[in-house]
Amino acid sequence: MIIDGVNADAGKIDEIAFGRRAALLNRRSFLVGSAVGLGALGLGGCAVTDGMSLAEAEKVYGPVPEDKFPIPAVDVTKVDPKYFRKTVAYDGKEAAGTIIVDPGNYYVYRVEGDGSATRYGANVGRDGFRWSGDAYVGRKSEWATWTPPKEMIKRQPEAAKYARGMPGGLDNPLGARTLHLYQNGAYTLYTIYASSDPETIGSGITSGCVGLLSQDMIHLYDRTPVKSKVVVLPA
Repeated sequence: MIIDGVNADAGKIDEIAFGRRAALLNRRSFLVGSAVGLGALGLGGCAVTDGMSLAEAEKVYGPVPEDKFPIPAVDVTKVDPKYFRKTVAYDGKEAAGTIIVDPGNYYVYRVEGDGSATRYGANVGRDGFRWSGDAYVGRKSEWATWTPPKEMIKRQPEAAKYARGMPGGLDNPLGARTLHLYQNGAYTLYTIYASSDPETIGSGITSGCVGLLSQDMIHLYDRTPVKSKVVVLPA
């Protein structure tokens, strides 16, 4: 499948380098469709509520012990405070519930429909793997299974042990929650996922997917139904 001139077949998606814990993947990133501008979406120059203090962030990004796999607290000292969750003014035309990805500034927004949007810090696609356009949430997964494509296994034989799928868990690249992005009924192979690596927020590290801190991803996931519109801005 070709999306905006980019081959999105599973075998053609460039893998995320094995790294960190247990020689696993970092993560991937996403998208498709018609380009739109930041100003047109009503996010340019938006006003922001006062940011979180470090003490507040420690509470918001604290442990989630009741989840299927207990999620540890985020080391918020590894995150630039500008990427902590915030409420910002929104005067654009997108409907409430729309997700807007701004890869150039490492943010994801959820339009709230009351003249505001919730803003999350994110990691995004690295240079050469960034998209712009429209998609929608085709399905949602909690602790999704991850399966490396055959081409990745060929390049990185250490991934072969997951050829039949890596079960969900704290070390799984997709994390605690995943929004799977679709266009015209077809899965694009790109996702918005939960990242357990706070130092990656505010950087371009993936092959197209968009990662939020696990606590932010759960917050977004719980408020995002299937069929929600997703708009990715040009970087």
